[in-house]
Amino acid sequence: MKDKFHIDTQMMNSESRAAIRERRRRRRRRQQLLQYLACVVMIILLVIIVVVIVEEIQSHKMPEVVVTEEPDLVISETTAEPEPEAVVQVGVGWNYPDEDGWYTVGDVKILAGYTAEATENTAYLDEGMYNSEYIVLIDETTNTISARRNADVVISPASMTKILTILVAAEHISDLDEPVTITREMTDYSYINGCSAVGFYDGEQVPVRDLFYGTILPSGADAAYALAVYTAGSQEAFVELMNEKVAELGLSDTAHFSNCVGIYDEENHCTVTDMAMILKAAVENDWCREVLSTRRYTTTQTEQNEEGIFITNSFLLNAANQESGGEILCAKTGYVDESRYCAASYYVSDSGKPYICVTATAPKKELTIEDHANLYNTYAE
Repeated sequence: MKDKFHIDTQMMNSESRAAIRERRRRRRRRQQLLQYLACVVMIILLVIIVVVIVEEIQSHKMPEVVVTEEPDLVISETTAEPEPEAVVQVGVGWNYPDEDGWYTVGDVKILAGYTAEATENTAYLDEGMYNSEYIVLIDETTNTISARRNADVVISPASMTKILTILVAAEHISDLDEPVTITREMTDYSYINGCSAVGFYDGEQVPVRDLFYGTILPSGADAAYALAVYTAGSQEAFVELMNEKVAELGLSDTAHFSNCVGIYDEENHCTVTDMAMILKAAVENDWCREVLSTRRYTTTQTEQNEEGIFITNSFLLNAANQESGGEILCAKTGYVDESRYCAASYYVSDSGKPYICVTATAPKKELTIEDHANLYNTYAE
């Protein structure tokens, strides 16, 4: 029995060793197969890389040379000079003076230049003659001052600042129909600072043109702030553009701006003469003049404002009832406690002469309009 058990055990051990050797053989075969497959993949990848490199070299190969009849002369293949790209002018409403230095503004001519000189005919206004204590009236056909009082004293221009805001924006944008999304930052700015607002909503999409009208007609701080951010990316960057424009006009000795709305700040200041020159530059821009001369406007219908927002230029509407010997065509008002009621207006007399008037510190808004009408009626020709 023992011998039989011993023999059986030997046979089992032999079979186990044979099975182990078979498994090892199969494992080696799998490993060899995997190594073979890996080699094949590597070869395919190398072929692909070589093909890509060859194609890349061929796509950038040097131009073929062409041999002329003279065998020693080799001329490289040349390509035609590329046509220069068309220059796209940024900005809307551009207007340029003619060779004699005159701007055509509507039906009248305005002499180029942003300085105004007093002459022997300039009227120096006494205290109490008008409701406003800061006054300048400029004849735009001669760039001379017709009447003045404290015209070179620095004041806070209040919302007259927005004239510069739309001028700078107009010179830096190209598409008045591009939609702008109103943000909470834009709407909150007017409320936090106690400013007038158009009434746009957070998330509302409005075309750029509505921001221009909203900045001027109701003096909307939400529109002015949105216009600044749309134009320059931030109010701070936009203010830099404002001061660059002031320097370009030659007004930086007395004019400087710190915000696009006209909120009182010691660094936001100019003289009434400076503001007259800023209004002149804006009137010379066809688009700005259109906005400044609009009496009534309804903003684009949106989901938030289904009928649009009806806005008006109250100065122009009320000035139409004043006798001035001509017509006030453009205007922008302003108010801060430090300067009281202010206004800047553009006027053409019945004889066709253009004038600009800027006043500040009237005790009431209607008295500002009265001052402008009386100044035009008295000193315009």
